[in-house]
Amino acid sequence: MPRKFNFGAGPATMPESVLTEVQEELLDWNGLGLSVMEISHRSPEFIEIAKQAESDFRDLLSISDEYAVLFTHGGATMQNAMVPLNLASPEGNVDYVNSGHWAKRSIKEAERYTNVNIAATSEEEDFKYFPAQDSWIFSDNSSYVHYTPNETIGGLCLRTLHDCEIPVVADYSSGILSEPIDVSKFSLIYGGAQKNIGPSGLGFVIVKKDLLGKAQSITPNLLNYTLINEGESMSNTPPTFAWYVAGKVFKWLKSMGGVEAISIINNRKANKLYDYIDSSDFYSNNINIENRSIMNVPFLLGNEDLNDKFLEFSKEAGLLALKGHRSVGGMRASIYNGLPEEAVDALIEFMDFFQKEYS
Repeated sequence: MPRKFNFGAGPATMPESVLTEVQEELLDWNGLGLSVMEISHRSPEFIEIAKQAESDFRDLLSISDEYAVLFTHGGATMQNAMVPLNLASPEGNVDYVNSGHWAKRSIKEAERYTNVNIAATSEEEDFKYFPAQDSWIFSDNSSYVHYTPNETIGGLCLRTLHDCEIPVVADYSSGILSEPIDVSKFSLIYGGAQKNIGPSGLGFVIVKKDLLGKAQSITPNLLNYTLINEGESMSNTPPTFAWYVAGKVFKWLKSMGGVEAISIINNRKANKLYDYIDSSDFYSNNINIENRSIMNVPFLLGNEDLNDKFLEFSKEAGLLALKGHRSVGGMRASIYNGLPEEAVDALIEFMDFFQKEYS
């Protein structure tokens, strides 16, 4: 059966060549006569996998030795607690930019461990725009400002970060490796792997080493960045299979020409889809143009009564997981690195067909 096109927000489409390679190695990795899922994380073989994955991740993002790179359990949601536990005190202040669903989740969790100030918000306009950086207002003696560069559900983003007067923390779950970023402008970058890196269950943290050693006393050992770093991300058994696949995705991305090359493809995919939506009276996207995500493209049908029919027929056409999040409605096409450009072409062709049938 031919593969279908998965527009889901995550777990997301994996590069087909990576899946094929994993399939070929599944029963016998590297001539050991075992699956990579069956070898010890303490073995020299897996330690080499882990080191190579970190090296390639560093290469792709030009991460300097000033930063520790951690691979963790729990995806990004666990980081919502780990960030304040490791960087803030119960009596101190932190700042959060409220740009949508995932920013609000981060804020709610951080409030359990420290004092949260909302530095800026676009909630009053239903998150149709991303608060401009020059509008962020920081609290006194703030430990950091946290923002979510790409809101997966709302489909809006802030793609450029200027120098900031306090440490910047960013949830890059759905934007990592999609286009170049200047890591040096951040104190901590974190995210889940299941968008552009690999299977779900794996998280990543890129943290300045001078921020280590500041965890609150209540921080569990397995959530303490310092201890995770000292244990080389193996304080206990890590998600080894996800880590192994992530390493293969890093190799694939390097073979494609790296982040700069995939960024050209991603922008082309997104521009095609937005151009079609904007040219139509049948579909719409209400996010400010300058804040539109290149990874997650939500769109509405003019007649919401047609939503179920659109989803039914698109599924029959091999276009999967286009339903928008319940908080937003409509449709959403997540077009991560692993989704080929032909998938976007097929979606536009279907949207055009559907519009002609039902407009």
